[in-house]
Amino acid sequence: MKNDMKKCIFAGTFDPITNGHKEIISKISEMFDEVLVAVCVNRAKSAKFSADKRVEMVEKACAGYKNVKATYYEGLLVDLMKSENIKYNVRGIRDEADYLYESRMTLANSEFFPEMVTVYVPCNEKNKFISSTLVRELMYYGKDVSELVPQEIADLIKESK
Repeated sequence: MKNDMKKCIFAGTFDPITNGHKEIISKISEMFDEVLVAVCVNRAKSAKFSADKRVEMVEKACAGYKNVKATYYEGLLVDLMKSENIKYNVRGIRDEADYLYESRMTLANSEFFPEMVTVYVPCNEKNKFISSTLVRELMYYGKDVSELVPQEIADLIKESK
């Protein structure tokens, strides 16, 4: 899997994309030549937003990054990584619990894709408490979440209340 261009994948449900996600994307867009944001299915969660809407939100939030593209994928992350010839798997980390969960996932994924390299990127203090789950919960109770999501999608979020 030798390639001069450094490509990475940042996968998640992005239901919706948050300021924490965008922070990680901003950081990795400077580290890698190409960033693929994979909007994926998590069978343990039921999504509030459709796959198309989630991809649209990621595209709007990331429009300023020329080396970032979004895609929707249903399947195992390692299979997408292999098909896209990507060995760098970026994981955003908010706290110790995230790290423990992500390190377990890395061990499991490496069984199927030993060449995979996981890059853990911490978010700043301001975004440590933000999760898509929190945003959805606040939306459910009619709260304003515009400070928790990228400015580019705040209107899309308001429309879907």
